[in-house]
This record gives sequence, structure tokens and C-alpha cells, in this order.
Amino acid sequence: MLAEEVIKYCAPTLAGLKTGSMFSVKADGRAVLCEIKKLNGIFAKKGLRLIPMRMTENHTLLYLFRPGRLSADLRTKEAMEILSAKGYDCEKTGLCLAQLIKHLKEDSSFPHEIGLFLGYPPEDVRCFMNDCCEGVKCTGCWKVYGDREEALKTFERFRRCTNLYMEKAYGGKSLEELTVAEKAG
Repeated sequence: MLAEEVIKYCAPTLAGLKTGSMFSVKADGRAVLCEIKKLNGIFAKKGLRLIPMRMTENHTLLYLFRPGRLSADLRTKEAMEILSAKGYDCEKTGLCLAQLIKHLKEDSSFPHEIGLFLGYPPEDVRCFMNDCCEGVKCTGCWKVYGDREEALKTFERFRRCTNLYMEKAYGGKSLEELTVAEKAG
């Protein structure tokens, strides 16, 4: 069931700690689309969206995100510089997202700017894109080139959140109960 996978792979996003999460499911695309539609009924009330990023015959790459937070993340000067250099039109978040989906489907190389869509620090995304091996201070959810101590705290928050959400889900809490509503601007 897709709801269980969302909890397992997206707990920090559900909790409002992270901009977005991506994960792959092994399933027929049509079946996944029906489940996405159902889950988006829950997520819309909470300020989240779940969309397919890439579909193959047996796998679907999904992206759960908080649109307001994503928009703010992508509008930072450093994120806009990275995206502009990769040919993104930074005028609207939806355009950036559509371009990322296109890159995932059509490009032979993986679009490493994807880290910006997951809420990773732009400094770390840029350094990874320039030379993924040079200057790495630590590795967790992403490779860290900047603030090691803050990243380690974030990794630990994400780990604790995921463990807690899995525990609560096994205890009977629903996806809707576990999803924190976006705070009004």
C-alpha cells in the first residue's frame, strides 16, 4: 500500500521538517496513479502534494513535497543561480518542477540539482555538482560540504522522526493523522 511507503520514506516531509522527499515504488503506473489521487485528497488539506516524477513499466519515482516551502527554497539567490545555470526558468516553481521531470525522463545524466527540490542546502548541492568527491565533510541524507554540525543535527532529526512515524504507523495512526498541516503564511 502506497500510504505505508510514504510514511517509511517521507516522514520528515510529512512532519514539516523537510521540503520534499522522493522514493521509488515497484508497481504498475496506472495503479499508482489511482493511489496518488486518493492520497492527494488527504495531502491537499495539509499543504502537501504527491506527484509521479518518472514512470517505467515496473517502477514509479514519486515526489512528496510542500509547494510553499519548495517555492521559498527555489527562490533563494543561490538556488536560482544553480537552476539558471542548468537552463531552468526560475520565474515559477511549477515551471522548475516541470523542467526537472523533463530532465529525469530525457537526460542521460542524473540531474543533481534535484537536491534543491528536496530541501538540501544549495551550497552542498553546488559543491556536489562541481566535484562530488572533493571537500566532503560528512555523508548522511546528502553529502555535506558546508555546515557539518548543522547537517549532523538535521540527519539525526530526520532519523528520529522516521523511527517515530514508523512506530506510530505500526501502532495504528493513519497517514492523515501523521501529516502535519502547513502553517499559514
